[in-house]
Amino acid sequence: MNNIDMIKERAASAEEMARKVWLAGLGAYGKGYEEVKGRFEALSTDSNKLFAELVAKGEKIETEGKSKVEEVKTKVAANSEIETRIETIRAKLGMNNSEADQKIEELNAKIDALTDAVAKLAAKKA
Repeated sequence: MNNIDMIKERAASAEEMARKVWLAGLGAYGKGYEEVKGRFEALSTDSNKLFAELVAKGEKIETEGKSKVEEVKTKVAANSEIETRIETIRAKLGMNNSEADQKIEELNAKIDALTDAVAKLAAKKA
């Protein structure tokens, strides 16, 4: 083999090695891309699954909350009805506090007026 053949052989070998390095780089890029794509798809699937779970949990809590609100409304309505009945019975029995309080205020005003009148009469006699 002469020098030119050896140079050609080494050049071909170097060219082949450069091609293999290039292909290895492309392969690494492709593998990285595939891995990232796979992780992205898994993340997307997981996030969709998590979102669906959160929606289901929210619907359950909403239903429970509505149920509790209705329960409280029913209790409040029952209490209001009981208070109305008690007030009616008190009024029928003459135990209505607001009427008694009003009568006491009227009597106090009359007593004050009489006290003033007596004081004026006593002052005139003196």
